[in-house]
Amino acid sequence: MKLTFYAHSCFAVEIKGKRILFDPFITGNPAAQGIDVNSIGADFVFLSHGHGDHVADAAGIAKRTGALCVGNPEVMGWLERQGVTNTIHMNHGGPVSHDFSFGKVRGVNAVHSSSLPDGSYGGNPLGFVFNTEEGDFYFAGDTALTLDMQLIPLWAKLQFAVLPVGGHFTMDATDALKASEFIKCDTIVGVHHGTFGIIKIDTQKAEDDFKAAGKKLLLPAPLETISF
Repeated sequence: MKLTFYAHSCFAVEIKGKRILFDPFITGNPAAQGIDVNSIGADFVFLSHGHGDHVADAAGIAKRTGALCVGNPEVMGWLERQGVTNTIHMNHGGPVSHDFSFGKVRGVNAVHSSSLPDGSYGGNPLGFVFNTEEGDFYFAGDTALTLDMQLIPLWAKLQFAVLPVGGHFTMDATDALKASEFIKCDTIVGVHHGTFGIIKIDTQKAEDDFKAAGKKLLLPAPLETISF
């Protein structure tokens, strides 16, 4: 299983030769300069919520690649109004019944807001728990620290988790460390930091704090790939 980070909260996970893309925000992203959005491939696109810094390039990539898009009904409806036809509507609850080639996925709680770029209601934000033959992982989406994270180990033995660490709009690195305890995962990929001044963090301190707790915080650079 490989994770390629693009910028902000956009990354892709490759499982069994399939590429799962999350929250594509390349166009207009100051942290993604030099990345050609048209070079990004996808078999699946998962969207955690409707904010522009998570869905900006979703429709374009979906229409170019034919990827299956997955997210809450409001976000999927917004994509469909832009001509995207290959979608699955999901929400919080048990694993989606669709026969994904990579395994199973469950929608879980994320404490945040959600509106779409056109100003319409974006539905409930989501996190995603993946169970695959190559390992389990969790993408929290944009969220505050929440006690609901203690449920995650009921559904998955996580190989890694992708958590926001930038603070202000989401958890900061300190809360992400506590979240790693809740979800029983020692390897965390930190996202949603540094893109804008308001979410810049002391990366060295964050890494040191995780190390002191016997855990690993990975803060990949744009286009960096991590193997698990």
